Amino acid sequence: MKSPSSLFLRGHIPCANSLLTTYKGAPNATKHPIFYFCKSMQTNSYEIANGSYNPTVQQTKEKSMMEKQSKKIESIGAFQKLPIVMPSIDILGSALRKAKKISPTKGIANIAKREKNKGAKQLDALMKELAVPLRTYVESFPDKAYLHPYERSLIELTLGDGYYEKVLGKVDTLRKRVVSVGKEHASLCAKSSSKREAEERLNGGLKKIEEIFASERKVVDDLLGIAKTLRAMPVINLETPTLCLVGAPNVGKSSLVHVLSTGKPEICNYPFTTRVILMGHIVLNYQKFQVTDTPGLLKRQDEDRNNLEKLTLAVLSHLPTAVLYVHDLSGECGTSPSDQFSIYKEIKERFSGHLWLDVVSKFDLLKSSPVVYATEKPSLTEFELEKYRKSGPDGAIHVSVKTQQGLNELKKKVHELLSLQMAKIKDTMEQPTEVKGTTQSVTPNL
Repeated sequence: MKSPSSLFLRGHIPCANSLLTTYKGAPNATKHPIFYFCKSMQTNSYEIANGSYNPTVQQTKEKSMMEKQSKKIESIGAFQKLPIVMPSIDILGSALRKAKKISPTKGIANIAKREKNKGAKQLDALMKELAVPLRTYVESFPDKAYLHPYERSLIELTLGDGYYEKVLGKVDTLRKRVVSVGKEHASLCAKSSSKREAEERLNGGLKKIEEIFASERKVVDDLLGIAKTLRAMPVINLETPTLCLVGAPNVGKSSLVHVLSTGKPEICNYPFTTRVILMGHIVLNYQKFQVTDTPGLLKRQDEDRNNLEKLTLAVLSHLPTAVLYVHDLSGECGTSPSDQFSIYKEIKERFSGHLWLDVVSKFDLLKSSPVVYATEKPSLTEFELEKYRKSGPDGAIHVSVKTQQGLNELKKKVHELLSLQMAKIKDTMEQPTEVKGTTQSVTPNL
């Protein structure tokens, strides 16, 4: 007896060729309902099969795009999410102890088979105990390309360009070597023909894996150092107003950070005391603000600047900061007023979009006759520079940490500046943008 499906098709569907001929020859002819119903069923089934079991190229691309977009949604704070990296000697010691505790599978009566089983399991365990942490580190450390530009700059300027990726690459290479050698020796041990041979291959395999890891374990300790360095970097909240102190080396920025905030930077009378970005907080009228002390800037082209100076430029370039520019006209800082004036004009023009406040520090040391360095060129004695030597830029606040002069006025002006910065950040965060016909609020690319 024929199946119901075949009977149905033979009895109710006319010849496909005749239907197609009729349709082509007579466009106005009546369309056969059963034929098109079956065609619709076939089409829908095909689509479901494609969607459920065989993803199309387009679906694969869309999934890949979504994964990339989810990776790109990185804000500041990635360094605080870094995994805890164990010292390499601890990883190796723990792995060896755990591997040697592995016993053979129960129920194996044959001594040779039992020893083969134990050896293969111990070698496999040692391989995994070493490889799994390494894989976790490689996967958990963020891809530099998806970091916030500020944190990407910190990696490059603090660790050296390419060092971060180089160390992660070496850790992954070590993992692959451990896995390869571990599998090879576990397989050899499992193929042993006697108890003695199994024991020899077990000991040889353990020794070989240990030697490979020990010979290259320095890269794990290098990664540990990277994690410690990056985790110690200050976290800046992009939605909290930030005051950035900028100026030449040794002009008194750190002293003002000490006065204005909870930050406790090193204060010494030599250039480049500040070697990292230092963070503090200011609390004014129950509002909390951030303040950063940055390394000093010298008069030179960007390509000649050291990494300390580039850290300062990275803060100004990538973070929504208000600038407190500090000038020292007393002759104590080691940078001539004319050079400070040149640096000041360059930075103010370059970052003209930032809110700005000028302050002349060490005002108690400022003499009635302006300081002129012997190395200064006579051509720089124009009126604007002469005016700058006497009192700094127009509107600058004159302060002295030693005598407390001008500090109350400075705190008041800083509060006003940060209040304006808060309003500016809110306006930027709430600014809508058009995306494919829809309006949505977006976080700015700071």
